[in-house]
Parts: sequence; structure tokens; C-alpha cells
Amino acid sequence: MNEQVNQKTVPHEGEAISKRDWVPINLDLRDTWFPVAYSADVGSRPVRRVVHNQDVYLWRDGSAVRAAEFRPDRLEAMRSCASAFTGGSGRYPVVECYGYVWTWYGDPDHAQEELIPNIPFLPRDGQGIPRYTQRAVRFDAASPLSVENLIDLTHADFLHANAIGDGQSESDEVEVFSTSETVTRIRNVKQKSVAPVMRWIGGVRARYQDLRAVLHVHLRNSVCVSYPEFTPGYAIPNVQPFVPVGKHRSRVDQTNYTVHAPAPFRWLMPRISYVIQPQDNSVLRQQNARYFESTERRDLSSRFDGPGNRYRLLMARLAERQRQGDLSYGPDADPGADISEVLGFRG
Repeated sequence: MNEQVNQKTVPHEGEAISKRDWVPINLDLRDTWFPVAYSADVGSRPVRRVVHNQDVYLWRDGSAVRAAEFRPDRLEAMRSCASAFTGGSGRYPVVECYGYVWTWYGDPDHAQEELIPNIPFLPRDGQGIPRYTQRAVRFDAASPLSVENLIDLTHADFLHANAIGDGQSESDEVEVFSTSETVTRIRNVKQKSVAPVMRWIGGVRARYQDLRAVLHVHLRNSVCVSYPEFTPGYAIPNVQPFVPVGKHRSRVDQTNYTVHAPAPFRWLMPRISYVIQPQDNSVLRQQNARYFESTERRDLSSRFDGPGNRYRLLMARLAERQRQGDLSYGPDADPGADISEVLGFRG
């Protein structure tokens, strides 16, 4: 993996983003792979997905998966209307990997399979991933805003306290690392109140547990690879790809890979998505709407907001670079690099 520099938890001097600079609804980052559907959801009958308001139709042709701007029965007739996203062919570059169907958003001539993000705890060929680990949810907010919510360390301890525990602990330390294409947040918590789900369905009888939670965010496609590990307790490896449907909507085909946890925790834990999503969405829906208002808004910060501030800064930089016509990946960027060591995943 490329060497990553430990960043301060606030933007460098002179690099702070003003309230009006951060407008996540306007970001449209290109030349990246999006995991638009679970592989198991794609058969011979076409299914429709949307990326940045761009239609994507998926289907299987024998053993091969196909992706196009139009339904297969209209593909030839509509080819004259094909966009630059398919090079005028109507067909997107497409790859199956980690139990997902990935399509390329950008110049098809730039598509390289090596740019698919590395997810070390999932089998690359997607074989053997149980359906109970997969849960699809939607958020009424732009993808960057949904990602920023996930990065926020304070929201989980309060908004989701009934599921993953409150903010009481002996110590709580945060590190932030970044490249031009990724942000990695590592949180180490000592003697945290045991997460209710660990007690209710995980059988953890201790009063306190330690937590090491790593979140690795890919900026262009909002793919978030997460590895929280509770001691005593279990690791809950998960991937949350916030696919941008539009400025008001993002879709997350989430995989909570709990196969190594005991029953019934391994089966029930992935269902927590249906508990957490409404809680997050109740906040995100209102927050997203504020970016369309002309009135003054208040962006408040706490001492835990360093990772989010760093995310905003790097997203703004990347968006500006793309507006100037530079869609390339920098020398420190390698989305497909092995992140096992960063996550603390031991295989």
C-alpha cells in the first residue's frame, strides 16, 4: 500500500473550508467504479440502477454480466443517443467483484480493473457470500453528506446509542490518515459501555468493552470499508457503498460480513441496517434540504470533527481538480492496494 501520512485532525492553516464552500450536492466525481448492485440481484431480466442521474441497466447474457444506458431490447435503436459515459457504444465497462456488479462512471477508455477498491475481508470472486449479510437501504441525501455522517464520530454514540452503545468510556482517541483519494479514520476506545446488540444477541456479559474502529473512505465513489472490532465481542467487517442516485438520494447495498461471529449474532446483526437507517435518515433528510436554501446555515464543529473536516477539504480539492479537466489519479493514489494492515484484518 502507498505510504500514508498521519494528518492533523483539522485542515492545515490556510486550508479551512468556509461554510459556503462545502456544497456536497454539487459534487460529480468521475473516472471511478461504482458497485451498483449485488451480483445475486442481477439475472437475465434487466434491472435498473442510477448513478448521478445516469441510467444503468444490468442483466446477464449467459454467464456474462452486461451494463448499458438502455434496456437490452432498445440498445441498438438507441445507440445514436448514447453518451460519452459509454463512448457512444451504449455499453458501460462492467466487472463482478466482491459480490457486487461494478460499472465505470467516466471515460470508458480510462477504465482499469485495478482501480476497484480493495475489500480484504470479502472473497474477491464473490463466491460464498451469504445473502443474510446483504441489506440495501436508501438515504434522502447526497452521497457526500451521507458519507460525512458516517465519518462523524459523535453521531453514533447518541443517535444509535440504543444499538451500538453510548459515549461513556475511559478514553477515546482518534487518528486520521489520508491520500489524495482516500481518508482513513482510526478510533480507539477503552472501557466503553457494552453495545446493546452485543449484550442482547451476542452474549457478551461484560460491563465494558474496548473498541478499535477503522473506516477507510474512497472519495470518488463514496465506497466506505469499515472494520470495527469489539473486545470482548466480535469484529463486524462491513462495506457501505454510498452510490449517488442524485442530489437528494443515495443507495447503499451494504454488506455486514458477520460470517465468523457465532449464531444468532451473525444472522441478526446485518439487520441492524433497518434500525440505523431511519435514525440517520431523519437527520440527513433535513440537513440535505438546507443546502438548497439561500438563508444562512450553521455548520457546527466539535473536537471529534477532524476526520470530517479532512474529508471536506480533500473532496473540495478533488472536485476542483476535475473541474479543471484533470481526472487522473495522483502518485499517492492506489484504490486497489491491500488495506488489511490498516484495517487490522488478520484474515
